[in-house]
Amino acid sequence: METLFVTHPACQQHDTGYGHPECAGRLQAIEEHLAVTQLMDYLSYRRASPASDRQLLRVHTAELLARVHAPMPPQGYHHLDPDTRVSAGSARAARLAAGAVVEAVDAVISGQAQTAFCAVRPPGHHANAGAASGFCLFNNIAVGAYQALTHPDINRVAIVDFDVHHGNGTEDIVVDDPAILFCSTLQHPFYPNTPLRPVSDTMVSVPLKAGAGGDAFRAAVREHWLPALNAFAPNLVMMSAGFDAHRDDDMGGLALVDADYAWVTLQMRDIADRYAGGRMVSSLEGGYEFKSLARSVEQHIRVLARLEGIV
Repeated sequence: METLFVTHPACQQHDTGYGHPECAGRLQAIEEHLAVTQLMDYLSYRRASPASDRQLLRVHTAELLARVHAPMPPQGYHHLDPDTRVSAGSARAARLAAGAVVEAVDAVISGQAQTAFCAVRPPGHHANAGAASGFCLFNNIAVGAYQALTHPDINRVAIVDFDVHHGNGTEDIVVDDPAILFCSTLQHPFYPNTPLRPVSDTMVSVPLKAGAGGDAFRAAVREHWLPALNAFAPNLVMMSAGFDAHRDDDMGGLALVDADYAWVTLQMRDIADRYAGGRMVSSLEGGYEFKSLARSVEQHIRVLARLEGIV
């Protein structure tokens, strides 16, 4: 079965201004690298459709939707929080970013594809029900997870988040839902400086100290994520794929390398093969150093598409 690459050119029209790390160049770097490596030839390109109000309101308040869609002048910026700028193209980009994950979920569950990677921005995992935060407007992965749960054969969704920053928005949204298991690794203490919840049957967040590399990350996955995932037996595996824990990315202080992203994706693929018929949906979160971001996404997609060693 094919692997979808879901994106939309309008995601690059979310203009965050000169010098902002969450910029259109991130998606350009990914697409250019996948073209040069010819990996894109093995993927099925799909242009995203915007998420509907109904899909967004499963996760977010009407007040947040109104704030994101507030009128904007053709030029200039407005801050939703100190880090989160919006411009004239931001609301459409945010709708498309969430819609891409919805579309990927529907395609994978319906059997049109086995796996999907959503190359979208703005990212999502810091947005909670009522507030945009940390570069994120809508919580793309959570919107997709609740779309998945509308399908009659899906009643257990696993979300794993390997961004360097705490996926606090996702955690806040799903914390009380027994149908969603949330596993994450994060640098701690670090932005957004949110407290860690106790480990439970559906919440497994593993803090890593600044400077931690692949050994510590892999141990966290083996010792904490995998037992929880095996006990939960998800029907669908979803990934908040942040690549800013890479040692070359100065937005964080961890020291992962390209191969660590291939490895964690392989572990999640094994879980998906065991319990979910191989069904996986991944959505881009962080990753701000263009070269390491593009290479790490390549390694991630190679495993999603079962192309290790082929291309």
